[in-house]
Amino acid sequence: MFARMFRHVLLAAVSTGTLFAASFDAVAAASSYTVTSADGVRIAVQESGNPDGPPIVFIHGLLGSRLNWDAQTQSPELRQYRIITYDLRGHGLSDKPSGSEPYHDGRRWADDLAAVIKGSHARKPVLVGWSLGGVVISNYLAAYGDKDLAGAVYVDGVVELAPGQIVAHPDVYRDMTSEDLKTHLDGERAFVGLCFNRQPDAESFARLLANAAMASWDMQRAVPSMTVFAAEGLRNAHVPLLFIYGGRDALVDTRLTLMRAAELNPRIASKVYPESGHAPFIEEPDRFNRDLTDFVRAVSRR
Repeated sequence: MFARMFRHVLLAAVSTGTLFAASFDAVAAASSYTVTSADGVRIAVQESGNPDGPPIVFIHGLLGSRLNWDAQTQSPELRQYRIITYDLRGHGLSDKPSGSEPYHDGRRWADDLAAVIKGSHARKPVLVGWSLGGVVISNYLAAYGDKDLAGAVYVDGVVELAPGQIVAHPDVYRDMTSEDLKTHLDGERAFVGLCFNRQPDAESFARLLANAAMASWDMQRAVPSMTVFAAEGLRNAHVPLLFIYGGRDALVDTRLTLMRAAELNPRIASKVYPESGHAPFIEEPDRFNRDLTDFVRAVSRR
């Protein structure tokens, strides 16, 4: 409902040739809303860009939020598209249910994405999933198929939570779930630092660290054992799939992960940014935005 209101308000304002202050207020109020997942968890959704453009749904990674995608939501190239971001369960402004079960069952994360697509009335969106967002896409493909999608982009996406594909950092992951607050926060900071080969500026890093501090501790404890249905999801996908990975990723082994993805689906196309770490869309945003624009343009013509 709110997504439709957003489109109608913006179209009415543009058609008159004049954007009144009241119109700005209505657009701002309608650009953020919530949807409810199958198990009752409320998911915070945000929209920007062209409300009539082909939709892109961005899915952030572990300890992130929609703010991870600032370089995309502010990109002149990408704002021709309808940009939909949301906070994963246990993150940002979305609900943070207690216990491990709401996070261990990977189907629930797929249901969240389905609720976002349905609630936003996004027709044939392109999914873009970073890191843990790759698991969300795979689980969605396994549960719902790809008939309602135009394509998907994995950005240093986790394919399987398996040794070899995930680079071992046992001390960091141990500290992230520590009951001691100082140890916990130091672990969060270490994890965020591992996301980059080229570290962001101090202000951006501080915002990313604040994202991490907001994340549910129960979620962080449960995610390592989360159920992943990559084999079923990727193997049965027929829409175009693009994997964009950093050559210096310190969290996901790029070579082994791409090899495994190709085993599951030989049709996957891939690009490696040799000097990027785990977050090429932040480290090389101009290049990433061009590649994403090209992909969305190509799949939207199908």
